[in-house]
Order: sequence, then C-alpha cells, then structure tokens
Amino acid sequence: MTETDVQQSAPRVRFPGISPRAYEHPADKGAMATLRAVPGISDVLKTLNSLWNERTERLLAVASFVRVSETQYPVINRIHKEATEVLDLPKVPKLYVARSAEANAYTIGIDEPFIVLTSGLVEALDPEALRFVIGHELGHVLSGHAVLLTLLRRLLNLQRNIQWVPLGALGLRAVIAALYEWRRKAELSCDRAGLLVCQDPSASLRAHMYLAGATDLSQIDIPSFLEQAKEYEEVEDIRDSIIKLLETEDRPHPFAVVRASQLQRWAATEEYRAILAGDYKRRDAQDPQANPLKEDFADAGKSYKESFTNSTDPLIKVLSDVGGALSGAADKVFSGFRRRPSDEDNNNDQNNGGTGGGDKS
Repeated sequence: MTETDVQQSAPRVRFPGISPRAYEHPADKGAMATLRAVPGISDVLKTLNSLWNERTERLLAVASFVRVSETQYPVINRIHKEATEVLDLPKVPKLYVARSAEANAYTIGIDEPFIVLTSGLVEALDPEALRFVIGHELGHVLSGHAVLLTLLRRLLNLQRNIQWVPLGALGLRAVIAALYEWRRKAELSCDRAGLLVCQDPSASLRAHMYLAGATDLSQIDIPSFLEQAKEYEEVEDIRDSIIKLLETEDRPHPFAVVRASQLQRWAATEEYRAILAGDYKRRDAQDPQANPLKEDFADAGKSYKESFTNSTDPLIKVLSDVGGALSGAADKVFSGFRRRPSDEDNNNDQNNGGTGGGDKS
C-alpha cells in the first residue's frame, strides 16, 4: 500500500465536537446512557481494569505487534490521523498491526485505548475500506464502549467459575445475553461511525463483503449480496427463527450480510444526511431542560417496538400475537376494576327507573 493507493477526493466533512449520541443505534444509546447515569461504575471498572489487564495488554502489543507511525505503515498512519480528525477525538489512539491470517480489528483499553488491525485485514482491504474499519474502531473509543466490553469479559470469566451453581449460572447467563445483545447493537453504532469517517457507502459495503468472504469483488454481485440479508430476515419457517435465536445469542457481532444491509439503510436516511450537513448532537452542548437518559430510553424502546412490528420473522410474529392476546385479555379482566363508582351509580339509577316506570304504567 502506497500513497498513490489512497483515493484523492474532495476534503471530507469534519464533525467538531460530535457526540456519539448523534449516530449511536438506539439500543446501544440506551445501554450507554444507563452506564453514564450510574455514579462511579465507570470509575470502578476503570480502576479494576488498569490494575493488571490493561497494562499487560499494552506491554504485549508493544512487544508483539508493529506500531503504526510515520515510518511504519505510513499510509495507514495517514488514514488513521485523518479519521481521528473527522470525529474530532481529543487524542489519537495508538494503532498496531498484528500478524494473523484472520481479517479482524479490535479496540482494547479504557484509560489509554489502542486499536489492533490484523495483517489479514490490511492485506484484504483497499485503503478506503480500511478507512471505514479504522473509523469503526474509533467509534468504540468515542462511545466509551470499552467499559461495558470490560464488564462482559469479566462476567464471562466469572461464568466459567460458577457453572456448578445452577441458579447463579442461569442468572449470570441472562445478564451476559443482555450484554451480547448490547454489543451487537454497539457494532451497528460503530459501523455508522465508520461511514461518517469514510463518507463513502460503497467503501463500507466493500469492507462488509470482504468480511463475509469476498476475495475478488469482480466476482460479487452487490444486489445479490444484499438480497441475502433480506432472505435471512424474512425466513418463513419457525424452525429457522429458533436457529437464528440460538446462533446469535452469544455472538459478539451481527452477521456480516446483516451489518451491510443495516448500514446501507442508514446511509439512505435523513439522519445521516443531516449529520453530514452539520446538524448533529455535540459533546459540549447540553440543553439544561433536556433529559438525555429518558430520551435515550425512549429511543431504545421505540427501536425495539418498530423492529418487532415490522419483522416478518415467524417466531417474532408468534411472540407479538401472543403478547397482543395476553394484553387484550388482561385489559378485559381489569377493565371492570377501572370503572368509576359514578358509572355504576348511573347504571343502578337507570335500572331502578325502569322498574318504577313499569309499576306506574
């Protein structure tokens, strides 16, 4: 990869002071709002993490990987700096390239987060697709996802140690499942951050296609690739729905084809265009009358409700129908208790008046 490989295009839009709340997926936003609202939890996790693990990981990265700089992987270094400027991060996280055939990228650390790209990823992607991936990882840094990711890692270790306690393991599994659900939505948030950095939906799509298995894009038909997402989302057999549920329960990332489809949809929204035009939430602009926590919870609830309502998945339809039936039955059962005494008195008066009229006639 050389300087000439980097696409020469118009200067990218920068987003001074952009808040991660400007682009985060509603479910991710709700989880992060909860974390930010609990006093001290971030500080406690940061302290525990910095005592040992984070120092170890930083030291191993220095000893084992190639640190990107002006003299090592200079083109990647340039892309990394430009991406940091686009999202207006206060500090440029260190970036490393690790030897691995697997195409992967990840962010580690809370106090001093750093990013790792595998050599398999660097070799597979073109510069603009790589810009998208680096922007994705910077999204994790800006959102502060490392705090909940650290909590998830600690709980996974704890789960292995208490498997012999049935109730404890079951309760912990529910918490871990919820964290995995958050993490999958967090990945969708960071895909949006990556798109804001590269500002090229086709580059993000190329990255997702490579992650799904593409090697020669001339052999890939984009409409057919995106049709796979529709096929996955619109299964008609409830057995397939159950398989989807079981296969995604402990997956940290959404499936590549689904991620591609979700991001292309977001790229076509007014929300994305508004951010590009400079209309977005900022980190230093807090409305004193606003309630971000309440707003983020409402957005998360609305997102899940819309997802259930619009889903064609047969299992989701069954659950939705059952939920609607139970809600209707409960409403009928309790409707009598909600009747006002005045209504009952009026009914009694009417009954008594009818009887009197009969006697009179």
